[in-house]
Amino acid sequence: MRANSGATAHYPVRVAHSHSHSLAGPSPLGPLAARIVVSLLVAIGVAVLIGAALLWPSGEKADIPLPFQNAAGGAVTTESGHVLSSTAATCGSPSAGSVLTSAPLPSDGAGAECVQSLVAIDSGPNRGANTLLEIGVGPGQPTLAVGDDVRLSRQVDDAGVTSYAFYDYERSWPLAAFALVFAVVIVAVARWRGFRALVGIVIAFGVLVVFLLPALRDGAPAVPVALVGSAAILYAVIYLAHGVSLRTSAALLGTLASLLLAAVLSWAAIELTHLTGLSEDQNNEVAAYLGNVSITGMLLAGFIIGSLGVLNDVTVTQASTTFELAALGDASRRDVFVGAMRVGRDHIASTVYTLVLAYAGSALPLLLLFSVANRSLGDVLTSELVAIEVARSAVGGIALALSVPLTTGIAALLAAPRVDRRP
Repeated sequence: MRANSGATAHYPVRVAHSHSHSLAGPSPLGPLAARIVVSLLVAIGVAVLIGAALLWPSGEKADIPLPFQNAAGGAVTTESGHVLSSTAATCGSPSAGSVLTSAPLPSDGAGAECVQSLVAIDSGPNRGANTLLEIGVGPGQPTLAVGDDVRLSRQVDDAGVTSYAFYDYERSWPLAAFALVFAVVIVAVARWRGFRALVGIVIAFGVLVVFLLPALRDGAPAVPVALVGSAAILYAVIYLAHGVSLRTSAALLGTLASLLLAAVLSWAAIELTHLTGLSEDQNNEVAAYLGNVSITGMLLAGFIIGSLGVLNDVTVTQASTTFELAALGDASRRDVFVGAMRVGRDHIASTVYTLVLAYAGSALPLLLLFSVANRSLGDVLTSELVAIEVARSAVGGIALALSVPLTTGIAALLAAPRVDRRP
C-alpha cells in the first residue's frame, strides 16, 4: 500500500510539470530542425547577395526611346497647367501650342472641327503665361473641362521657340490622397505591424527600381534577376512585417521554395506554348528601342514577380495557422498538419478564382473585342494575348496550391504540439 501510495503521489506531480511546460508555446522539433531551417535561409540569403553583386546593373544611361524623346533627342519635359476655357472651334489657330500673353488668334476656318482649350501654364520657364491646345473630336481623345489640372509637354526647337501640347491629366494630388488614406487605414487596423508592412512595400519598390529594372535594361538574364530580386523582397517584407521567428522563417522558406517552383513552371509554360510577348504593344516598343532586352525573358520575369504577392499571403497564413493549432491543441504533429491543411484547402479555393478573375479583369477590353469578332472560344483562348493570361493564371495557381502543403509541412516540423513535449 505504501509503495502504491508513493507511486500515486508522484504521478500528479509529473502531469502538472508536463502541463506547465506546454504553456511555453510551440517549440521546434529538436534543435536540429531549427538549425536546418535557419542554415538554409542563411545560405539562400548569402546566395542572393552574391547574385545581386554579380547581376548589379552597370548604371550606364540608356538611349531614350523615340516615343519619349523631345525634338532635341532628350527626355520629354512636362509642366503643370490648368484649363481656363474649352470651346468647340475650327482647328488651325496660329496660336496653337504657343506661349501666349494675350488672347489667342482665331483659325482661318479651313480646318476640321476640334476643341480649343486655353490652358494656364503653372510651372517652368513660362509660368504665368497661357497656351492654346487643339484636340480632335472622337474616341480616344481627352475631354478637357474648365478647372481640369493637366500635364503639358514642353518642346524647344533649334530656333529657341517653345511650344506646348497636351501630355496627360495631372493625378498627383488624387493619388497622394488615396495613398494617404490607404496608409492611415492600414496603420489604424494593423498598428505597428501595418506600419512595418508599408515600409516593406517601399523596400519592394526600391528593389524593383534600383536593381531589377536597370539589370533587365542592361540585358542581364531575366530568370536570375527575377529570382534574386524577388528573394530580396521576400526577406525584407516577411521579416519586417511579421518579425524574426521560427514561424516567419517557415513561411519564408516555403515561399522561396514555391518561388523557385513558379520560375520552373513559368519557363515551361512559355516554352511549351511558344509565347513571345510581342502581341503586347509595350513589349514591341521595348523590342524596337531596347534591342538588348529579351522579350521572352521579360515575360518570364513578369510571371515570377507576379506570383510573389499571392504566395506570400498563403504561406504566411499557413505558417501562422500551423503554429496556432500546435500551441492550442493536444494533437500530434500529424493531426496539426491535417488540421492546417483543411484551412489551406479553403484558402486555395478562394485565392485561385480570385487570381484568375484578377487576370481576366486586366484582359477585359481584349475579351470584349474578341466577343464581337465572331471568333470561337478556342480561337480566343489560344491567341497569344489571352494565352499569356491563361498561362500566368495556371502558373500562379499551381505554385499557390503546392505552396500550401510545403509550408504547412515545414511549419509542422518546427511547431511542436503539446502531446509531443516532455518535461
